[in-house]
Amino acid sequence: MKKYLITVNEKQYEVEVEEVRATTARAVQTLKSAPKLKTPVTAGNGNGNGKAAAAASGGHKVSAPMPGNVFKVLVAPGDEVKKGQVLLVFEAMKMENDLTSPADGVVREVNAVEGNAIAVGEVLVVVE
Repeated sequence: MKKYLITVNEKQYEVEVEEVRATTARAVQTLKSAPKLKTPVTAGNGNGNGKAAAAASGGHKVSAPMPGNVFKVLVAPGDEVKKGQVLLVFEAMKMENDLTSPADGVVREVNAVEGNAIAVGEVLVVVE
């Protein structure tokens, strides 16, 4: 272990740092330098026929790709949206992620509430 004195905002902290294996250090460095995640939206059932599934189910269902918390809902039922427009922002793994519209259309349902937790696969918005 090595001891260091670090100053942050004019306040000094004494920290101890333990050396780790090279493979672990590389993995941590890669994770920290990862770009901001732009999460994909799902339309349909994931089997390649999203348009047919959307038509059969009454719209494009935008689902949560990972667990997190709803940070901001940007649309309401009845709003017209364009393909790629941000529908809501959620926080997962200490990062803000955008969920975008899979197609032009009108928002039919908004099942997300700011501050609420979301689960993988949960339908958050339906766009027709």
